[in-house]
Amino acid sequence: MLTPRERVMTAMNRGIPDRVPKYADFSPGIYERFLVESGFGLPEGAIEEAKGRPMVAFQDEPGLPDPADYFGYDVRVVEYGETNRDTDFWHYFDPQKLPEGRSRIDEWGIAYVRGSVFHFEEMVHPMANFSSIEELEQYPWPDVTAPYRREKARSRIKQVHERDLAVLAWPPMKGGTFFETAWGLRGFEQMMLDMVMDAKFAACLLDKIAEFSVSNARYFAGAGADIILTGDDFGMQERMIISPDMWREWFKPRYARLIAGAKAVNPDVLIFYHSDGMIEPIIPDLIEIGVDILNPVQPECMDPVSLKEQYGDRLAFWGTIGTQSTMPFGTPESVRETVKERIETVGRDGGLLLAPTHKLEPDVPWENVLAFFEAVEKYGSYA
Repeated sequence: MLTPRERVMTAMNRGIPDRVPKYADFSPGIYERFLVESGFGLPEGAIEEAKGRPMVAFQDEPGLPDPADYFGYDVRVVEYGETNRDTDFWHYFDPQKLPEGRSRIDEWGIAYVRGSVFHFEEMVHPMANFSSIEELEQYPWPDVTAPYRREKARSRIKQVHERDLAVLAWPPMKGGTFFETAWGLRGFEQMMLDMVMDAKFAACLLDKIAEFSVSNARYFAGAGADIILTGDDFGMQERMIISPDMWREWFKPRYARLIAGAKAVNPDVLIFYHSDGMIEPIIPDLIEIGVDILNPVQPECMDPVSLKEQYGDRLAFWGTIGTQSTMPFGTPESVRETVKERIETVGRDGGLLLAPTHKLEPDVPWENVLAFFEAVEKYGSYA
């Protein structure tokens, strides 16, 4: 029997492990249901403090049970440590757009206003009115490459490896890597306009972000991470947000630089590329620049079986269980059937880590969550 780390690395290197590894990310609402259904009870304030944060936030909170331990994940996400800085970004915003008590600002200076549904927030962009490169140069950029934060990450990697678990390193960017960080700062429409009408400004912004991203990827590769996460959401339901040619012009060279930098430090580190939606036109490009793992492979947008047939000799797949369809709207039986089908097709000859294709939201029945984990255990053996 393989250790969990060996299992993940065998599968993600397109080999055949002893069984299919698994993962899932819980929204605060599903985490609350997990605490109730699993008999832990609700620690006071735990869910409120976790709103808007990924499941990785629960891993280091004292007294908070971790679903990854409870359900036996073979991999853990490792982020940098929290920043010690307390930068004042408020002067970049109109105070009327940031209601007191419902607003927060992250270390990048991006503001968020909490909505009325679940953990969703409205984003407000600090660079929306910038008109010069000088403003970019004077901006109080976050300390995402600071040694004290990197040492916290290195310590966490060591702890995870001591448990024989694999490490997926999540660099401290805004959601994605280049595109999502840039439009989070600038605003989506304005960033799109910049790439067409102010190429110098757009390039300067993306190159500044690339400095952080490449440096962090190289650090994680040297610190022992098994897999490094990169990517941005470029897909909609049936097509890409931008044209493939525009992606190749603006983003492919920057991803290539990040990947080459990481693999120069550790040739064995695996690169995990995330994009929601339909991104089939650029999959050959991703393979060309060194991507090893494609995530999340939304079945509502791309056919996982077809992708396995076309690219399974060059890509591993992480995800494939639909959170627009199967998880919220299926029955426990249909969840089990879908898991079984994915293992028999996408998982044939290895190369698969099964996971829901997005964070599990509160509209997912708890019975379906249990059915997912039960089915991976029941059908996931290669023996």
